[in-house]
Amino acid sequence: MTVHLRGWLLDLYDDAIDGLRLWFITEDGARISLRQKMEVAFYASGENEVLRSLWRTLRRYPEVLSLERELRKDAFITELIPVLKAVVDSPSNQVRLFRDIQRLFPDLVYYDADLNSHIRHAARFGTFPMAFCEVEADEAGFIQSIRVLNSRWDLAPIHPVLRTLFIEPDCDPGRGNPAALRVRYGRRTQVMKLNPASELIHGLNRILKLADPDFVLTNWGDTWLIPRLLALAGEVGEKLHLNRDEAREVRWQKEMSYFSYGHIIFRAEEAHLFGRCHIDQRSAMMWRDYGLDGVLESARVTTLPIENAARVSPGSGISAMQMLTALEQGILVPWHKQQVEVFKDGVDLIQRDRGGLIYQPIVGLHANIAQVDFISMYPAIIIKGNISPEVPLPNGIIPASEELGVVPLTLKPLYEKRVALKLRGAGLKKDSRLARRDSARASALKWLLVVCFGFLGYKNARFGRIEAHEAVTNGGREVLLRAKEVAEAHGFEVLHMYVDALWLKKRGASRKADFQPVIEAISSATGLGVSLDGIYRWVAFLPSRMDERVPVANRYFGVFQDGSMKIRGIEARRHDSPPWVAETQTRMLERLSRAGSVSELTECLEMAFAVFRAALSDLRNNRVPLEKLVLSSRVSHELDSYRSPTPAARAALQLRAQIGKQVRPGQKVRFIFTSREKDVCAWELSGSLEPGDVDRVKYVELLARAAASVFHPFGIDDAELKQWAHQQTIALPLSFMEKRDHVWKIHNYDRAGGIASATGFGGVAG
Repeated sequence: MTVHLRGWLLDLYDDAIDGLRLWFITEDGARISLRQKMEVAFYASGENEVLRSLWRTLRRYPEVLSLERELRKDAFITELIPVLKAVVDSPSNQVRLFRDIQRLFPDLVYYDADLNSHIRHAARFGTFPMAFCEVEADEAGFIQSIRVLNSRWDLAPIHPVLRTLFIEPDCDPGRGNPAALRVRYGRRTQVMKLNPASELIHGLNRILKLADPDFVLTNWGDTWLIPRLLALAGEVGEKLHLNRDEAREVRWQKEMSYFSYGHIIFRAEEAHLFGRCHIDQRSAMMWRDYGLDGVLESARVTTLPIENAARVSPGSGISAMQMLTALEQGILVPWHKQQVEVFKDGVDLIQRDRGGLIYQPIVGLHANIAQVDFISMYPAIIIKGNISPEVPLPNGIIPASEELGVVPLTLKPLYEKRVALKLRGAGLKKDSRLARRDSARASALKWLLVVCFGFLGYKNARFGRIEAHEAVTNGGREVLLRAKEVAEAHGFEVLHMYVDALWLKKRGASRKADFQPVIEAISSATGLGVSLDGIYRWVAFLPSRMDERVPVANRYFGVFQDGSMKIRGIEARRHDSPPWVAETQTRMLERLSRAGSVSELTECLEMAFAVFRAALSDLRNNRVPLEKLVLSSRVSHELDSYRSPTPAARAALQLRAQIGKQVRPGQKVRFIFTSREKDVCAWELSGSLEPGDVDRVKYVELLARAAASVFHPFGIDDAELKQWAHQQTIALPLSFMEKRDHVWKIHNYDRAGGIASATGFGGVAG
């Protein structure tokens, strides 16, 4: 008897016996699993004698179905290369067999050897997470045919109703001992005590059966919750049914530290489920940016399993997409990249590897400034210039080959989908459900596009080549220079250029219609998409803290005409700022954002200063909760290798000495500055800290530094502000009103027809 069904693909994974296991959500809401046989192949290249020896070895493995000699395409080699093709009966057997082979024959070059099953399945059948499929299976539950009825690139995909179960402890396990769990499913919320354990495990199993969730969402699920629940289940002798696939145990991905883009990154241990998806919201890489809607979109376009799409970097997503494109194009995917960077002398390096173009901003306060952005500039240049490791490099952004390479083939539909989502979003109400969903989806696509440029020059990328990376930056510089010429030809002054954006002003230009002709002209001259990010009522460009004469490209704040703020490079945007500092600075800026013009801005200064003053008062009177004073910073080295340990390293050493916790390079450590002998205290060890133990001097300096970023455009000297902050008075600095009045005079001068220069008072120009 043949089984016919239509439904959405939720999960796919290797099965040692059956080949693959696939889980579907059917049209009528059922959750079912089917099995599928799938042969897979890998390839080897090298000296003929070694390949003959490999042939003889592989013949002894019963799981090897066939061996053939072929000519295939390597992206980094011009001519087709001879390879030995080995076809294996299942993905799990291929993984096990290849581990043996690469140890026995380490000198051979291998291809398609470590591809995950989801990529292989996507290349062969066109599947992806949440693909809507038509499936035929035999009476034993083995898939005979599978046909995908939609596309990864659908603008309006239809999803089934997904079931979620949310679990979190009642406090931070890193600092306290949770006594209960908060459990939410459907419209129900339940508090479940951890003890007695038998009641907890029995109750959770009852909920898992009743709710039958597709997604188990947690806080601290990887690092504490699931390990604790499994341990309790073991103690009481009752299995916890986290998996839909009852034959499977929770799969653990080991923690690891790795170097990427100049930083040490730490990935904590991860708990993966079978038949349903677990996402720890605290460790999911981009959850705060785009939530579940963005995760589903990322999984859809990358073909990564949903759990993986939530956890890995966007670079891993781009890599998966490139490998899929290569398979679809018949290009071999290298196991280890063989291409080395071409040697360059010093002169060549200076000429070629200059990075993106930055035109430093005019420091100070400016009114009626438009920010014009190229839409995903670097991906657009890669596509337009056909920049890929296996094709000739372009002349600027003029392609040298008409046949698209792997990288532009991968990016083109991604780029077009993001542009389409943004265009559709422009016509939607911002607070509508569809607008919020589209925004999350567009954000997921944006991050994939953002990393594609860096990944092109990443030494470990499968399809990376530094010369291609340099070609993109060269194209970016050319595009920005063209844009500057066009803007100036239209009578605009370019205040600032940064990578893919320009800030433009022109006397009398303050409406969207005033800037639209120059935007269209820039787009026509460059051949790239250009959009108006917004028109600022006012924007403040800030200088370097080290030298006020030196502007900083990405350090500014401003308010658009719709009242929304944009903040870059200051404390409210920094991940290492204590919440108290970041929140205070944000409130100060919110007070300033009430100003409809520069003239009104001067009236808001006192309100902003009042926020600063109140925050200092709260600190001095021990009214700031300790958790608001916590800093978070990464440890960049092994702890014993520090000659002069950073505050984060000192906190990590405390954790190792007192509770035996090992902190790995790249892992974040939370701590508080204290007035005790040890000037920092790890947050996990802060149970005995009292508000009076806080190093107030240090936190006053941190807040004064943040306030100085806000007040600098108005002539308030950093040193003066810090000195005033350490005093016990709550009165305004004497010079504050004087300098505020000076700003007002500058503004009046500008209104009368003059343009203020960038002075020590910041200047005001309109």
